[in-house]
Amino acid sequence: MKTLVTMGRGGTGKTSFVALQTKYFLDQNETPLLLIDLDPDQNLAEMVGVDLEREGVKTIAELVTETFIKKGGTMTGIAPAERIESRVLVDGLYEGERFDLIAVGTKWIEGCYCMPDAALKGALSSLAKTYRYVLVDSPAGLEHLNRKVTASVSDLFDVLGPSHKSFLHVKRADRIAREVGIAFDRFFVVGGCLFPQELGARAEEETGREYLGKITFDPLVQESVIAGRSLLDLPVDSPGYLSVCALMEKAGYGKSG
Repeated sequence: MKTLVTMGRGGTGKTSFVALQTKYFLDQNETPLLLIDLDPDQNLAEMVGVDLEREGVKTIAELVTETFIKKGGTMTGIAPAERIESRVLVDGLYEGERFDLIAVGTKWIEGCYCMPDAALKGALSSLAKTYRYVLVDSPAGLEHLNRKVTASVSDLFDVLGPSHKSFLHVKRADRIAREVGIAFDRFFVVGGCLFPQELGARAEEETGREYLGKITFDPLVQESVIAGRSLLDLPVDSPGYLSVCALMEKAGYGKSG
């Protein structure tokens, strides 16, 4: 089992990248896959054609609200995170024909994401080992990474936008991963579709991490995202998809791996 975590500042295209990674592995028959959406915006499900509400699947944040707010659950006895953990596997896991998906979701109550993160961490400890790949869409704030939702990562991908703050984000993520003891094999930087091609060398120099290349701007991807269509339905010759295929092959996955 390999865990691939993708992060980056908002608007860089990281969720689209995770969706296209998913398409790449599916097209290569590299399954089973588990997708984890840690971003409160929870866009990943839509980008891979899943309507969680229609499927009757709850986000972890919704399960926390139902258990401890609406039903008045107590904080004594069984640890709260363990109580939610059992519900994640029953009510919070979308099980599809080609991949499964869990979303942390948007938390509508006060406090941090500590309990949802702890529940997810516990569920993943037993669940993740049954998959070939676990693909994680992590928000820019890195709070979930900081709480070690997954303590062992195969590869980190940081998607860069056209700003110096993206370079700083890579350094911050690198520091957090090391300070909280997250083990990872490799750390790559990827240029988002708006990242200037000519800054590739600078990206590697300033971040100290291998620059794989950039995602090609693709009107088909843009139209699909705006319309809420699944990126898994893109044609195989879509420029944006082909660029992600090349990036994944350069990272050692699939055809050249």
